[in-house]
Amino acid sequence: MKPLSLSQRFGTRVRDLRLAKGYTQEAFADRCGFFRTYLSRIETGRANPTLNAIEVITDALGLSITELLRQAEKVKL
Repeated sequence: MKPLSLSQRFGTRVRDLRLAKGYTQEAFADRCGFFRTYLSRIETGRANPTLNAIEVITDALGLSITELLRQAEKVKL
């Protein structure tokens, strides 16, 4: 099995954290000021968010950028 790319691991962690906080994809996208389709692409690893977008996501999740990236590094599927 091919290892997941960083964008896939990042997206997986964003999705897991979003769900743990009880947000639907649409509600979280609204909270971040994103289109739901863009958030979907981030969560599936098909989009590489900008640093500004990562900052918005981490603010909405209550994490630091460093912490989210640390957690994404550990994702294994």
